[in-house]
Amino acid sequence: MFHLRLLVEYFKQYMKTRMSYRGDFLVQFISNFFQQGLNLVFILVVFQHTPSLKGWSQAEVIFIYGYFLIPWAIFSSFLNLWSFNDRYIIKGELDRVLTRPVHSLVQVIMETMSPESLIGVLTGGIVMGVAGWHLDLDWTWYDPLLFVVFTLGGVLIYAGIFIALTSISLYTDSKSDIQPIMFNISNYGRYPTNIYHKIIQFTLTWILPFAFVGFYPASYLLDHGEWRMYAMLTPVMGAIYLAFGIFCWNRGIKHYRGAGN
Repeated sequence: MFHLRLLVEYFKQYMKTRMSYRGDFLVQFISNFFQQGLNLVFILVVFQHTPSLKGWSQAEVIFIYGYFLIPWAIFSSFLNLWSFNDRYIIKGELDRVLTRPVHSLVQVIMETMSPESLIGVLTGGIVMGVAGWHLDLDWTWYDPLLFVVFTLGGVLIYAGIFIALTSISLYTDSKSDIQPIMFNISNYGRYPTNIYHKIIQFTLTWILPFAFVGFYPASYLLDHGEWRMYAMLTPVMGAIYLAFGIFCWNRGIKHYRGAGN
């Protein structure tokens, strides 16, 4: 509860700061919306040349993409660690964080949140709704509950992987990192996994489980029963990878030497 109250206070201060420049805040919303729209255009172009993609129709692929946007938007809003190296390692702000009586990772997360990225939740919901309407999906009463559980599991998978990658910076003062590469790999999760080579399928399932962020849960909601077991593993994979990420972070903090001069 203490951390939750602290998160609320950080959020209030962030919004006060952002709303001081309302035009910039609005432009950020609009740019995020159009960026996600361009990815949707790519899917539509692909289906101009083929009626299906490994047995998946255009509406189904669009539904998977829409679902993918939701956990990604939540992760980007509240676990935004993209500038960690430059801000906290190179400029030495992590030294300040470590002097405070709150877990260092919690502080970094609260200081780097960007709630404007939540526009992706709205975009994803609209895309899923339109695609689902064309597919005439028949959900049971518990499917919305599973949708929430799957989404949270996907957010935890993202969090675990990117926290683990960020913790590498605690061992070195180098500004370079592999997060941009991992971001590009994560985009594979917004398409049906079975369109890829078996090695890529294995990687996206058990090593870098981005398929659990988009494809597997969405395929369950699309009533593709062959992926049911994988979908149900989504919250489990999320818990495992989050625990791994926090473990890497805590070990990295113990080895952190400070900004130096």
